[in-house]
Amino acid sequence: MKCLIPVCVRWFRFAIGIVSRVPLRERIAVTAWLLSLIATPIVLWSTDEHIFPWLTSLGVFTQVVVVLSMLARTWSWQRLVSTSGTIMIGAWAIEVVGVHTGLPFGRYEYSDMLQPQLGDVPVLIPFAWLMMLPPAWAVAEAILLTCGDKTLWWQRHPLILAAFSGAAFTAWDTFLDPQMVARGLWQWLTPGEYLGIPLLNFLGWWLAATLLTAVVRPNYIPRVSLLSIYTLTCILQAIGLGIFWEQPAAALYGLIIMGGFVLVAWKREKSLWKPSSGL
Repeated sequence: MKCLIPVCVRWFRFAIGIVSRVPLRERIAVTAWLLSLIATPIVLWSTDEHIFPWLTSLGVFTQVVVVLSMLARTWSWQRLVSTSGTIMIGAWAIEVVGVHTGLPFGRYEYSDMLQPQLGDVPVLIPFAWLMMLPPAWAVAEAILLTCGDKTLWWQRHPLILAAFSGAAFTAWDTFLDPQMVARGLWQWLTPGEYLGIPLLNFLGWWLAATLLTAVVRPNYIPRVSLLSIYTLTCILQAIGLGIFWEQPAAALYGLIIMGGFVLVAWKREKSLWKPSSGL
């Protein structure tokens, strides 16, 4: 993992440089989010492990504020509310079905560490979907869209965007699931092939995220800003798991998978900048 630290540092500096140009309210929100994540290992070193769910909740809620504040730049408040409601209600319903039937993720259950719960699903979970699905939209849009006449019809099709968004969203879970299982926030009743996580889980994530994106049909999103949030999430997860949480395998695999989306998305995004920048 040590050899990957310089890569993470370069990505981090690049993403921070992008975020530093957003409006002041968004910079404040991003700062609060980053401070909550940076503080998590420090607080855990000096306090009891049982505070981890509270720190996790703080990180989720601050990132939700970041994402919604960025979307508010291009969306009306009515669309923001309706889209947020659709994602959260849809995610909660999918999770309830998953917990009680094993579909589409496999057999799993949440512990009592995350409270409150509704239908045996922590209320926090739909907020986690809300905080990462819009950044996944930005990744998909950056990968699919090109300049002017070079854009093919299928690249603009809502289902294609939804499928790529689902894949980008699922890549995040290669970090998330091993970490949260190790911390006891949920458990798999039948351990699987990826660090104890069933591969069916990732198919379920892709199907669910694709479905929600297809229903919402997002457009006019602040792509570069949200792509920066996706990038920062990837970097911080890799550093957190690789250095602080002692899960180097999850850190490495997650960095390869989620980082692959980051690299491709930014490569395509930069190709859009060249005509206007003269490069």
